[in-house]
Amino acid sequence: MTTADRFRAAVDNRDLAALDDLFTDDIRFYSPVKFTPFEGKPMVLGLFAVLLRTFEDFRYIGHYTGTAETSTDGTTSPSAVLLFRATANGKQIHGIDLLHFDDDGRIKEFTVMVRPQSAVHALGEAVLAGLIADGLLPAPADQ
Repeated sequence: MTTADRFRAAVDNRDLAALDDLFTDDIRFYSPVKFTPFEGKPMVLGLFAVLLRTFEDFRYIGHYTGTAETSTDGTTSPSAVLLFRATANGKQIHGIDLLHFDDDGRIKEFTVMVRPQSAVHALGEAVLAGLIADGLLPAPADQ
């Protein structure tokens, strides 16, 4: 079973412990709702905890493998693209997860792309609220 297959199974089962085994300690997660990446295993696992409870009817619908250049160091590494569909805050989402693997087969870089823009906005609001509720990001200062 490949790392991508194990990742899909962990997401399908909402199994954060299984995800922990799949990520490098210095994983970088590029989100469509934040300019800079989420960095490090604790933050990315916290983000996944929020994502797994935010998405409704999440399902993978396709899988492609190959190689791609990573954004962190420009090297080419084994990669997988997982196509998905889901709902968040009543918005239908179509997206991809792009996974880059290290030499040991663990996920070192993760990029998510989603459409349409209204879904990106709805997802961003839901994820931000979840990250604040879980104490992973500070609440915005009252104005």
